[in-house]
Amino acid sequence: MNATEMQSVYDERFERDMGCTEADWLRWLPDAIGDKHWKRQERTAGVRIGDGALGLKWVVAEPLVIAQVQMPRLRVSFRFAGVDEAARYAFMRRFDLYMQRGGG
Repeated sequence: MNATEMQSVYDERFERDMGCTEADWLRWLPDAIGDKHWKRQERTAGVRIGDGALGLKWVVAEPLVIAQVQMPRLRVSFRFAGVDEAARYAFMRRFDLYMQRGGG
């Protein structure tokens, strides 16, 4: 699954490949998180969601290569703790909409 695909359920733990550079990710992350309190450290971030939290961890992965085109890639781990299914869905729906990128 990539970041542009919407889901109906979000597990407590999952990983995704994000088609962006780390600089892009860091620029987009505050808007994707919205008004939630969060703190960033070296390639990690913690987000407060109600009484629970989301831990994000990312690593720069090898670019995706298709013919002569290279697309940057981050491997991002999502780890929710103490966040119920409805709150995970609400947070991730907003997150996915902000991270969605398309061409014209």
